[in-house]
Amino acid sequence: MHDLLRARLMRHIEALPEAQIYQALDFIEFLSSKYARDNAREPGVFQKFSELLEDKMRGQGLAFGTIKGALGVMGTAGRVVSGITEAGRTVIREVESVMTPRDDEPAPPQLPKPARQPDGDPRSGPAAADA
Repeated sequence: MHDLLRARLMRHIEALPEAQIYQALDFIEFLSSKYARDNAREPGVFQKFSELLEDKMRGQGLAFGTIKGALGVMGTAGRVVSGITEAGRTVIREVESVMTPRDDEPAPPQLPKPARQPDGDPRSGPAAADA
């Protein structure tokens, strides 16, 4: 969907009263079930839960103000959970970047091996033969 069509739809939706917005949503969901392509975007777990809660409250005939308030709380909780999830992902990426060396970085310098063992080393020389 292009931006102009999205803006046009939002302008008309925002002008409707709450009851008719839900009628428009019901019609869109009907059209989606009938004509939507297979690659339609699936809502996340939290979004699915919020939609089920909204549908239950609508089914019970609760006032639109009550539904709006409850969904406002759910939206805030969803943003908090999303923020915590993103913070966790950032921490994991940072730890991975420290733990995994990158291919374009040179290896850390190594001390060269000595050409011969130092004197008095029990593994080499005549002192090891006498023991």
